[in-house]
Amino acid sequence: MRGSVAALLTRVSHELAAAGIERPRLEARLLLAHALGVSQEALLARPEREVSAPNLAALLARRKAHEPIAMILGRREFWGLNFAVSRASIVPRPDSETLIEAALKEQKPREHVRFILDLGTGTGCLLLAALLEFPHAFGVGVDASVDAAALAKQNAAMHGLHKRAAFLCGNWADAIASRFDLVLVNPPYIESDTIARLAPEVAVYEPRRALDGGKDGLDGYRAFLPQLSRLLAPQGCAVLEIGRGQQNAVAALAARAGLETTALYPDLAGTVRAMVLRAAQPVKNQLALRAEASNE
Repeated sequence: MRGSVAALLTRVSHELAAAGIERPRLEARLLLAHALGVSQEALLARPEREVSAPNLAALLARRKAHEPIAMILGRREFWGLNFAVSRASIVPRPDSETLIEAALKEQKPREHVRFILDLGTGTGCLLLAALLEFPHAFGVGVDASVDAAALAKQNAAMHGLHKRAAFLCGNWADAIASRFDLVLVNPPYIESDTIARLAPEVAVYEPRRALDGGKDGLDGYRAFLPQLSRLLAPQGCAVLEIGRGQQNAVAALAARAGLETTALYPDLAGTVRAMVLRAAQPVKNQLALRAEASNE
């Protein structure tokens, strides 16, 4: 495609709008800048200049088919960092940044956090963002997909964190025997029957295994919650991502696994998104309570 920057932006944004893309003008800028290999700022600096973008038509066709813009660009920003993305994993979402915010509030001082575990690591965005914020920590990311674990390892190298992180392919924490100061988990939590009704960007292009939480959306929690007590260090906590309206059901599952919910954090839309769990404190027996009372 050839023409002035302004003309191409107008043409592409009109085609995206006709295809039902919500932010056509913004995405037109992203696609044209990507096609030309320049930043958006450089693109808009001279809107009148004539350019040739031979690959723009192919990029536009992919987006009109509702392939996620992040997968077309090959990257997505999370916690101020760019992460490589692929169809091996779900695309990082701003809502998930709530887990990092919760971790920073719950685990102080930061230098006391030495070991971090990320279950269902995907792109590695949660683990790598946490490692930047907890500078003395070493992290382990686990994913059921070999390709996702490899993608996370690539992102660790890209951000210079490869010496502070290891990535494994496995079923939740089955192969993990260590204890951690912080455990992060973003499991699949969408009900199976609703996935087909999601936007095609999600339902068609993102891996179903990373979305499908079973009939009630809770299968993933049932799988890993019983393992958390043995994974948490004495002062450690787990921060889980949960779906809308799931906090009571997940808290009940956690309680049966010997964990207590100590905090809930909403995302920017006000939806409870992050749940903090700690090992439940044992109830003192009556003799111990009487002994304490007699000493007062």
